[in-house]
Formats: sequence, structure tokens, C-alpha cells
Amino acid sequence: MFKRYFITGLLIWVPLVITMWVMNLLVSTMDQTLLLLPLALQTEKWLGVHIPGLGVLLTLLVVFLTGLLAANFIGQRMVRFWEGVLARIPVVNSIYNGVKQVSDTLFSPSGQAFRKALLVQYPRQGSWTIAFQTGIPGGDVANHLRGDFVSVYVPTTPNPTSGFFLMMPKADVIELEMSIDEALKYVISMGVVSPGSKTASVRRGNQAPQANTQQE
Repeated sequence: MFKRYFITGLLIWVPLVITMWVMNLLVSTMDQTLLLLPLALQTEKWLGVHIPGLGVLLTLLVVFLTGLLAANFIGQRMVRFWEGVLARIPVVNSIYNGVKQVSDTLFSPSGQAFRKALLVQYPRQGSWTIAFQTGIPGGDVANHLRGDFVSVYVPTTPNPTSGFFLMMPKADVIELEMSIDEALKYVISMGVVSPGSKTASVRRGNQAPQANTQQE
């Protein structure tokens, strides 16, 4: 009886505490933007107390104004000038360009990165896991691959921010009729939170899905 009530209590408190911890981390991080304000404008100076959450509003305002500025001709010239300055700094140039390419791909409305949840065999034949399509191989890599390949990201669980990047034949991946949110919940919960009671339909290239694939 005690064990059942204790587990019930854990099921209520653990998600709540973790959610509060994550939100506190996000808010406290964004509140650091208040340090960019002059001392006379900080709430500790004219109110005598720090108000949590004002940094979130300031961050959102800065991001919005940056986007508004970059959307016009003058702003675009300023962005190009700033990127030209960064391009002249050896180490910074490599880091900035890499991060910019990733962010442009992820946040582009027309991009295909993380738009599809896949079922792939990893780390060996017969073992299946959830993956996300990030694009198609490019550059010189594509010259060495025969046939249609897709780039996939296989997240680890329960932390999906780390994982493995693979290039797999398109015929060997199964596209799931599952939203990205559902797939992430499935990964983070280590398979405990099922993505719906109905079995998801699958499509495997132009062929019917099979339990195993044969290597040529």
C-alpha cells in the first residue's frame, strides 16, 4: 500500500519538479540580458528588487527588433558588413559559419530538417530505433554514395540533444506518420509514452515495409 501511494506521488511530483527546473533555468538565463542595460535602468536600481522574467521580455524584444531591422535594405547591409568582419577572424569564422548554416537549415520555413520522423535499423540489423531526417548527403560525400541516400539523426535517450549522424539508403528507412513532438516524447520517455494507441502507418520508399532488409 505504501509503495503504491509513494509511486503515485512520484508520478505527480517528478514531472512537475523537472518542468519547474527547466523553466527556472531558461528564465534565469534570459534574465542575464538585463545586465546589458545601463545600471540606472536595471530594476534593482529604481525598484530596489530584481523582478524575475523581465529578461525574457527583453530577450524577445531584442530578437523581434533584430528581425525587423534585418528585414529591410539597411539592415541587410549591416548584417553583410558584420558577417564580413567575422569572416576575417580565423577561428571565429569557422565557428560562426558552421552554426549559421545549421540554424539557417533548422529554422528555415522551407527547410526539411527535422520535418520527418523515421524508423531505422540501428546499431545493427534487427534493432529498430527512432530517427529524424535532416536532409540529403551533399558535397563530395554524395559523389561516393550510389543510389538515393538520406541524412538522419539518431538521438540518444533520455537526452535527445546528443546522438549520431548517419547517411542511410532511402529504401532502408521507414517514414512514420508521427509528429516530431510525438517522436521526441517517445524517445525521451525511453518508449514508455506511446505515440497513440493506433499503430502508425508506414511508408518505405515505394515498397511495402518489411521487418528486415537484406544487404546486397
